[in-house]
Formats: sequence, C-alpha cells, structure tokens
Amino acid sequence: MKLASLKHGRDGQLVVVSKDLSKYVSVQAVAPTMQAALDDWAVTEPRLRVIYDDLEAGRLDALPFNPADCAAPLPRSYHWVDGSAYVTHVELVRKARGAELPESFWSDPLVYMGASDAFIGPCDDIDVESEDWGIDFEAEVAVITDDVPAGVSVEDATGHIKLLAILNDVSLRNLIPGELAKQFGFYQSKPWTSFSPVFVTPDELGDAWDGTKISLPLHAVLNGETVGAPNAGVDMTFDFTQLINHVAKSRSLEAGTVIGSGTVSNKGSAEGSCCLAEVRCLETIADGKPTTPFMSFGDRVEIDMFDKDGNTIFGRINQVVKQYTP
Repeated sequence: MKLASLKHGRDGQLVVVSKDLSKYVSVQAVAPTMQAALDDWAVTEPRLRVIYDDLEAGRLDALPFNPADCAAPLPRSYHWVDGSAYVTHVELVRKARGAELPESFWSDPLVYMGASDAFIGPCDDIDVESEDWGIDFEAEVAVITDDVPAGVSVEDATGHIKLLAILNDVSLRNLIPGELAKQFGFYQSKPWTSFSPVFVTPDELGDAWDGTKISLPLHAVLNGETVGAPNAGVDMTFDFTQLINHVAKSRSLEAGTVIGSGTVSNKGSAEGSCCLAEVRCLETIADGKPTTPFMSFGDRVEIDMFDKDGNTIFGRINQVVKQYTP
C-alpha cells in the first residue's frame, strides 16, 4: 500500500496512491491525515488496504497523482530521530580529517533528534540564505513506527515498523564544525528535511525488505549526473530493529516516530556516494584536498529508489536549491 499527503493546512490531506503512482483517491472517511491513520493503525490499516486494492483493481474513480501537489507524507511528526547507521561513512569522514574512529562506534549506534515541527514535500525548494554555509544533500532511507514500548527487544522491533520512506536530510556542512565543537549536537546546520512523495507498507518492497533493512540501491543525482547509487542493505552496521531498540531504551516511542538511517554508504564507495561530503572526503584522502564544491543556488538534486523491474517505489525527490532573503 502507498500513502501520500496532499498539501492542505499544516498536516496535509491523506490519500491512497496506486502502485505505479499514477492516480489517487481520497480517504477522508477513514483518516483525514497520516498522523490520524498512524494513531489508530490497527483499525485504519485494514480499511486503507481495502481502498488500495479497489484502486488497483480499477473499481474506484481516481484522480491523477502529481508529486508536486504533495506535502511530505507526514508533514510534521512528534518525533524525528536520525541515525548514522552506515559507520563506514563516519569512518571515512573522520579519516579525511585525520581523526581516529572510536571503537564504540561499531557497537553503539549514533543518533540525534532532529527538527520535526515541519517536513517538506518531495518537490519543494531547498531554501538557504547563503552558499557559504556549505549546502549538501543526504540521501537516506527511513521507517515509521506505531507505538513502541520502552525497552522493546531487537526481535520485537520489526513488528512496530509500519511504513518505509526515502528522504533528503539537507545539511549545511560549514555550520556543523562550530556546532559540534559545543558538544551539544546539530541545530542551525540542519534545515528542513524532505521526504519521498509516498510512504509504503513493507510488503511493497517484496524480498528487498527482510524486516530489518532495504536491500536496494538508493540513487542520488545532482544536475543530471549520478553522484552515487549505493545499496541500502550493504554495510548497514545497525539495521532498523537495532536503531529502534536503541532509541527506545529508556522511553516509549509514539505512533508516527520517524527513524532515519543516516547517509547510505557502501565501504569503498564503489557505487558512488549519497552526499557531497563523502565525495569530498574521498578526494581529500586521494589528493590531499577536495575539488567537488557543495551545492549552489539553482542546483537540482534528485533521489529515487527502484524495484527490480526499474519502477520507482517511493516516487522521486526532486528539489532545487533556492536563495531566500530573511
């Protein structure tokens, strides 16, 4: 099943979207918003699935689906936690600046709580005041949970994963060092996060989803040129069940919690990278300095994931970097 939120107020209007992302139907009688559906998922999911099946069978009058009309599928969330599950990426970044990777990074997940008061749609502009801030994209995968009890086991965590997504976790790289130097985490360096046009239920992935991770390439394209397509199921040091177990150690998670994987990265980056920072790190290691610039105003970034037949699963994130004036 595939779900989207059309732009409507702060929380969007929930719709069911066809498998090929060509058409949609309103589901206001079942749940007005994505959060409302997730709050009562045991009741709403079966009813939404009946609508999805009827849509696929051609039994419903539908309207054309346009990703440009979409907000993020969950336009705002009570809880957004982003991880750094691909430790090979962290290792590379630290190597480029001559720093050792603590051994604990391989056994204890890195996570931080991000801004979730607003997410943005797949075709919304990336608004940034200055190019000097080091504008970068980060292509990631994510899961959305129902209510998760505190202390949930790794084994039980998979049952709480209800929806999957891809996202662009924009970073302002040149603001990060000053923030991390305070030893209190990201804030100014993390503007709005954008999501794919649709969230999908795990069954839409077929055998590419094993209950813990997605084993498909995540494609990142900048100005028409592929930056990378690493496989999200390779070199994921901490899978989503381990991340859920980690973040629910001391408190429960409310329905609609979004957990990101961090930048998808494969060791050696043979398939390319899902962010420019990693490209620049590889250049620094090889040549002593980076040559690839961060993004500029007018640049377009596209992020997508395809099934084995070449069909988009989540729809394409397609954004342009724009300058804003305060």
